[in-house]
Amino acid sequence: MGKMKRYSEDGTVYPERPRVAVGVIVFRDGAVLMVRRGKPPAEGFWAIPGGSIELGETLIEAAEREIREEAGIVIRAGEPVYAFDTVIRDEADRIRYHYVIVDLIGEYVSGDLRAGDDARDARWLSPDELKTLAISPVTLKVLKQHFDFPPG
Repeated sequence: MGKMKRYSEDGTVYPERPRVAVGVIVFRDGAVLMVRRGKPPAEGFWAIPGGSIELGETLIEAAEREIREEAGIVIRAGEPVYAFDTVIRDEADRIRYHYVIVDLIGEYVSGDLRAGDDARDARWLSPDELKTLAISPVTLKVLKQHFDFPPG
């Protein structure tokens, strides 16, 4: 039986092995930085910004680069605060995506927020806005359990 051809050059769709990615949780003035995804998986959903780690990058280097690319701002990445995996299968039960994601805390340093890379939009979301947008349950769980955000 022949080997399945990948559907993406970078190996993110129907990968041969799990991909490692970072997410970065950044708060500023009572709001959290979120991006609206422009590509699968989670296309159209609001999420913690981040992406795949490149060969040779540390978690911190990847986190800082991803925030520059997706949100146009400079942050100082800190310690990991949460790690999880996501496995998404297609109708034939083949693994379409498999990511191991390490979320780090980040501190805003400078810059004006703007969506870039594969983000459709980037915003500082207030606690009230989080309740009205399409956000993954995992994202909401991380924010609530680790940061009591939204408060209450």
